[in-house]
Amino acid sequence: QVQLVESGGGLVQPGGSLRLSCAASGLNLRRYNMGWFRQAPGKEREFVGAHRRNGGAISYEDSVKGRFTISRDNAENTVYLQMNDLKSEDTGVYYCAAGSQITSAVRQSEMYAHWGQGTQVTVSS
Repeated sequence: QVQLVESGGGLVQPGGSLRLSCAASGLNLRRYNMGWFRQAPGKEREFVGAHRRNGGAISYEDSVKGRFTISRDNAENTVYLQMNDLKSEDTGVYYCAAGSQITSAVRQSEMYAHWGQGTQVTVSS
């Protein structure tokens, strides 16, 4: 049974940093596209970034480029989202997701079969 568990969220001031973790079990992380999505209150879930399977490319949503970094530790079956220079508009629930399809459409949530429960990130002074 595949399980994804996010952690690392919290309250941070604008300009601060957080690192989110997504611990995966029941799957071989190397063979999965791993995505990060977020949902702000009253808004639809949106793509943040993704790391394609088997050491493939990493892509980011434009508003987080240069501030957020995705990495993965396949040995630990964990994916990370390092978030720097956080802004109030980054507030939301952050979800990691895993999908095994060979696809370049990693920005689409439909490409992911497995989701974590989410972790809250609040950026506020």
